[in-house]
Amino acid sequence: MTRDDLPSTDTSGERRGPHQPLGVGKLPSGILSKLIDRYVPPQPGVLVGPGIGHDAAAIELGDTTLVVKADPITFATEQAPHYLVNVNANDLACLGATPRWLTVIALLPEATTTEATVEAQFRELADACDQFGISLIGGHTEVTQGLSRPILIGQLLGTVETGRLLRPGQAKPGDKLLLTKALAIEGTALLSRELEAPLSAALGQDLIARAKDLLRNPGMSVVADAQAMLSVEGVTALHDPTEGGLAMGVRELVVSSSCGAHIAFDRVPVLPETRAIADYLGIDPAGMLASGSLLAAVRRDAAPAVIDACRAAGIAVTPIGVVTEQTEGVTWRRDGGETPIPSFETDEVSRALCLRSSK
Repeated sequence: MTRDDLPSTDTSGERRGPHQPLGVGKLPSGILSKLIDRYVPPQPGVLVGPGIGHDAAAIELGDTTLVVKADPITFATEQAPHYLVNVNANDLACLGATPRWLTVIALLPEATTTEATVEAQFRELADACDQFGISLIGGHTEVTQGLSRPILIGQLLGTVETGRLLRPGQAKPGDKLLLTKALAIEGTALLSRELEAPLSAALGQDLIARAKDLLRNPGMSVVADAQAMLSVEGVTALHDPTEGGLAMGVRELVVSSSCGAHIAFDRVPVLPETRAIADYLGIDPAGMLASGSLLAAVRRDAAPAVIDACRAAGIAVTPIGVVTEQTEGVTWRRDGGETPIPSFETDEVSRALCLRSSK
């Protein structure tokens, strides 16, 4: 199987017509920006509203700011509640907030939902909330016609002192870009679970067992990563790379700051399990779901202290690039050449799963 066998990802930047079907994945940033500008005016008291690279909203309530995040789980079938809590908590942590209250909409497939499977979902959700001291406060649960797998949608609320809110869009040219842990932890764990049988047959059960374990060790959470970084002055932006992986995460972080970026991709840590699975499926690790590693922009003079704070907390961290002027674009040095970073509007994990489901 090669990359050419997979459904195409639009990396060309070509404009679609308004009636042309969109690809699977996040709404393209150009379309989303246009719709936000047209239909979502700024509101009093909203410190962070919708925008590219804005993964949570922030509402000022005097000395306290309420931070609100909503995100679905649409890829994973196994341990979906664990994914749900972690991806939502990560985005709150990137604004400096402590996650506190969660509501969940659970849409469950009619063909496979039983009382026992619903209880298992609730049990996993309660366990995941307990990890962060989050209270499950409500939501909606139904068996839905036409679904092939559960879809969970979470809305997580948290708080931060207003003066300690880290707003998106504060990165500056010259800032160092840091990445914790390794690339595509989430995508590697998810593919190893969703495609366990064919991957085990091709790559060996031991490697796939290690890949599956990445869901728990090191896990998808970057809450501790964010807390360690924010214990030191000088962090200008934090971003949890999710759909589209590191490539889209870098784009979103710097576009929200009206900057560019240059990444030394050969410095980016890639686990052997990730590389083996990506090579076999013919996908690019840089475009795979990447929760589990935290992307940070840090003032150049503060970078050594931030790195020390992470390592003191037992969190691996690697300098991978620099924020540049917007006119320099978003580029990387990879395989000996310098090129623009592609825009993975459809995540590589989704493309691999789509290919398997179509066979």
